[in-house]
Amino acid sequence: MIIFRSVHKTFGPTVAVDQVSLEISAGECLALLGPNGAGKTTLIKILLGLVIPDSGTVTIKGIPTDLPASRAETGYLEEQQRIPSHLSGRQFLLRTAALLGVNGDEARQGIERVLELCSMSREADDKAGGYSKGMRQRIGLAAALLGHPKLLVLDEPTSGLDPFGIREMRLLLDRLHREGTTIIINSHLISEVEKICDTVAFMQQGRIVLKDSLSNLLTDGGESLEDVFMRHVERRDV
Repeated sequence: MIIFRSVHKTFGPTVAVDQVSLEISAGECLALLGPNGAGKTTLIKILLGLVIPDSGTVTIKGIPTDLPASRAETGYLEEQQRIPSHLSGRQFLLRTAALLGVNGDEARQGIERVLELCSMSREADDKAGGYSKGMRQRIGLAAALLGHPKLLVLDEPTSGLDPFGIREMRLLLDRLHREGTTIIINSHLISEVEKICDTVAFMQQGRIVLKDSLSNLLTDGGESLEDVFMRHVERRDV
């Protein structure tokens, strides 16, 4: 479904993504793991067409990511949700639906569906300026799910969530995965992605240093994913 070919990106003297080649299959749930500064968020933004690589190519279902059509069935949850404080969660979702070309009863029904999925029905008419970070994450995820995406890209999806919210997020993503949604998760919570993902890619200093199925990585003497991560990725203070 997704193919990165020799993707390279620098910001001044800093190499953020270093000749990355990576393939992600339809229906796969991939965890992108690495220390701060590894290049994970830059790689995701290249996938979404938000950052243009210096060289290399990326395609989604064969469509180059410099074409908007590549993202027609993609939902994105960024780490820091930017919701205008004067809007309610419902108003924000109505605007998002309009951008997707969905209006009227179809939009209202879709919004009720995603609000319930993301446990935000009760707070939907409150102003976003009063939302906690976790509530913003939930509304952001609801917006990402509005168009029934075939590809869901999540940058630190559990950021700001309490333990109950993290569990709800995990159960929802597990459900979407079982329904066939392709999911990419950039997260620091290794113990959580271990419960959700079937494939893991370790990234360090702009490179993919390992990609394998979770079942293969966890066959060695009862190691946890955190143990495997520590063996393959060096700490880098940024």
